[in-house]
Amino acid sequence: MLKSFVAKRAALLTACVTACLGATALSSAMAAWQPTKPVEIIVPAGAGGASDQMARMMQAAIQNNKLSPTPIVVTLKGGANGGEGLMDMLGSAGDPYKMVISNSAIYTLPLANKLPFDWRKLTPVSILAFDNFVLWVNAGSPYKTTQDFVEAVKKEPAGAFKLGGTGSKREDHILAATVERIAGVKFSYIPYKSGGEAATQLVGDHIKVNVNNPSENVAVWRAGQVRALCVFDTEPMNYPAKVTADQSWKDIPTCKSQGIDFQWIMLRGVFLPSGVTPDQVAFYQDLLGKLVETPEFKDYLEKQALKPSDLKGPEMVKFLEKDEALYRDLMTQAGFVATN
Repeated sequence: MLKSFVAKRAALLTACVTACLGATALSSAMAAWQPTKPVEIIVPAGAGGASDQMARMMQAAIQNNKLSPTPIVVTLKGGANGGEGLMDMLGSAGDPYKMVISNSAIYTLPLANKLPFDWRKLTPVSILAFDNFVLWVNAGSPYKTTQDFVEAVKKEPAGAFKLGGTGSKREDHILAATVERIAGVKFSYIPYKSGGEAATQLVGDHIKVNVNNPSENVAVWRAGQVRALCVFDTEPMNYPAKVTADQSWKDIPTCKSQGIDFQWIMLRGVFLPSGVTPDQVAFYQDLLGKLVETPEFKDYLEKQALKPSDLKGPEMVKFLEKDEALYRDLMTQAGFVATN
């Protein structure tokens, strides 16, 4: 009788434990957040730019590989040099159905325009890649190396050489001012609406040089209309496939090896609004982790000569803080930080 009671009690206890564990597992499964309506990617830039291209690649790759249970839509909010999109995210606290793909405008816009925006008021999710900057000249110019170019600029009156770039007091302008200081030269900086426009102006010989990202000049480089002198990174780009008849991205030397000791890369990162839950952040980190493994994303990286990145969480925040400090220092030295 006692044995029977003990056996029944043990069986009841086992059943209870099993039920409890099952309930816990069910509860955990139910707690794992997933979207139940379309997710919006905010692009704080104009149509056709690098951010827009990347967002649409992400949209296609996520949907083609069925990585999200709901559709992804891309919304352009490039007003005020991208401030429209950033401020929209700032006002969307707690909304897990919006994410923004942004670059270093998260620093430059607040610093140059006193925009009431701080990236710390968003939720950093992941840095997907880094964009390089290349020093480009017209293919018909006599400059075969960076040293040739710098010496030619020094021989001309200050400002005689026109350098074109995207926007004012943004990445291209900051880089131009830094090169001036390091190399002891002086350009006339010409701001354009996009890197594409700067590329067209260089091909037409209306400017003498630009510092476009690889993706902005690849078409005219492939066509033999521009020449790449150096890349502003610590090492050459790791893409050996030929782009032109005789050059690959990997063949472009670093600017440091050419006498301009400066490295400059631009983040391509994803942020959620503030006030989202850890489960919601985890969903997007998992989603983007799967995205970077897709053929579409890998092909995009190579075609755009982007540097892959897996920074997220505390490591991403650490990078953002260090990068912001660098931007603040360079913009201060250039006189680009708004004081009023």
